[in-house]
Amino acid sequence: MKHISDFVRSGSLNGYVELVKSLDRDPYAFMRTVGLQAEFLEDPEMLIPRDAVRELLEITARATQTEDLALRLAAQRRLSALGPISLVLREDPTPRAALDTLCRYLKLVNASLIIRVEDTGSVVVIREDLLPTPGLQMRQSVELAVGTMFRMLGELIGKHWRPLEVCFTHRPPSNTSAHQAFFGRNVKFNQEFNGLVCLASDLSGRREFGDQVAAGFARKYLDAALTDRSESAQEACRQVILALLPGGTCTAQEVARFLHVDRRTMHRRLDAEGLSFSRLLDQVRSDLVKHHLRESDLPLSEVAQLLGFATPSSFSHWFQKLFGCSASQWSKQAAGTGSPKR
Repeated sequence: MKHISDFVRSGSLNGYVELVKSLDRDPYAFMRTVGLQAEFLEDPEMLIPRDAVRELLEITARATQTEDLALRLAAQRRLSALGPISLVLREDPTPRAALDTLCRYLKLVNASLIIRVEDTGSVVVIREDLLPTPGLQMRQSVELAVGTMFRMLGELIGKHWRPLEVCFTHRPPSNTSAHQAFFGRNVKFNQEFNGLVCLASDLSGRREFGDQVAAGFARKYLDAALTDRSESAQEACRQVILALLPGGTCTAQEVARFLHVDRRTMHRRLDAEGLSFSRLLDQVRSDLVKHHLRESDLPLSEVAQLLGFATPSSFSHWFQKLFGCSASQWSKQAAGTGSPKR
């Protein structure tokens, strides 16, 4: 059963064809490999398979030996690439208000991306999580999401703006100079989240208003589209689970509270889709732990915390039960010493 989060706007590949051609390769050959047709890119609002886009970026980066492929794509990004929502973002009074607007309409741009904005006094943390795809690397997709956020904020704040930190959960590339050049400072890998750390004052600066009438029409269009864009119970729960897991408060009661329904209603909706809350929780944790073990060098104790386990032993017990081996054994198998289970 396909969900809206299984698709992204074809606009997410804006500039891909031109970039690959500049690398003296055939972009359409790569696209055919993952089942994408050239005409898919003609309409930026067309929804195309999310996993095909993720695989395309990884295949292209490897084949062209371009570790910073996603950053080269992000370098071409402008607010207008977001479609109608860009009209509203430009007219918000501050960059912080624009972030809130983006979060409100995010499912219309990329339903598989979850953005959480955390205010901590003088600092704002912008966390970006992609719903994971089991068995598929997402380094390029993650870097494209963070790079696009960086470019968007730069357009709203000023071209010389830089975040305090840029964080990625995956391990560093063989050469980080392209990342340092793109972001300008403090790029960190093997971190606990993907995203940006910014000064609150940078996001609070007042902006000049432009075409408020056009922004008003765009907002009405977006609100109507948001109403039409239905979301399954498991999609909604999955996003809340991803947000709550690192804090160790991911219970059925808490997820239901965030969804503004009682726990019984949430269970009933999940059951109608053939899924229980505990099974969905295991699915999310399973996808996340495989991502961390494959793509980062975080200690297992930190991975356990990010998955919401109170102690390393409870994590180890869960992992052994689900995968039939220890996390360290699975990691070695995934690295090439055998075939990892499940």
